[in-house]
Amino acid sequence: MAWRLMPLLLLLVWTASMCRARARIDLLNVCMDAKHHKTKPGPEDKLHGQCTPWKEKACCSASTSQELHKDTSLLYNFTWDHCGKMEPACKRHFIQDNCLYECSPNLGPWIWEVNQSWRKERFLDVPLCKEDCQQWWEDCRTSYTCKSNWHRGWNWTSGINKCPAATTCRTFEAYFPTPAALCEGLWSHSYKLSNYSRGSGRCIQLWFNPAQGNPNEEVARFYALAMSAGALPRGVEPLLLSLALMQQLWLLR
Repeated sequence: MAWRLMPLLLLLVWTASMCRARARIDLLNVCMDAKHHKTKPGPEDKLHGQCTPWKEKACCSASTSQELHKDTSLLYNFTWDHCGKMEPACKRHFIQDNCLYECSPNLGPWIWEVNQSWRKERFLDVPLCKEDCQQWWEDCRTSYTCKSNWHRGWNWTSGINKCPAATTCRTFEAYFPTPAALCEGLWSHSYKLSNYSRGSGRCIQLWFNPAQGNPNEEVARFYALAMSAGALPRGVEPLLLSLALMQQLWLLR
């Protein structure tokens, strides 16, 4: 009976490889399909503040970059000061995080389709350099928040995000006891804490000195090449495993 499953296995592998080729064409120099992103990256000479590293090739506009620096941005009506004033050193990391999200064209290998009212794509498990995550956590551990996941669960009745009634404002360290808890949990696993360091070519930097070039371009190329060199598309591996187990069960009959 096992031989009957072989054509199905072969068909699935062939289909997966074809889907991979189509899905992996545009992994470099791409913008996400989201609320404020441009359709294609391009020069933006007037990017503001922490967003300036992306001015030569940006997925954000100058006006978007200015809004990202406000305590309560009109882009999403989101405030960092939901538990009192956030420390400036902490806020700097959140601005850089937002600039990376809105402006970077180097996140293609980690873009996933989503079904949300404000975006059709997001990035997931971007390997964030360990120094960036560690410093983010160190600079924010004494600021205050009321939630460990900022993607959902806010009280929006006032038009901006406020803490839900059942929550308590505590230090970041109380909600995020480790750097990994902050970087991975804050935005529903948008980032994954990497074991690699800045300059390794294997992790994404939250921010960089534009005078020294964009190191995230090399990182995106590395992962894009790895994905196109033979890895199966995301989500296919569990399906293949299930079929393999089915085959083993038929062999035991």
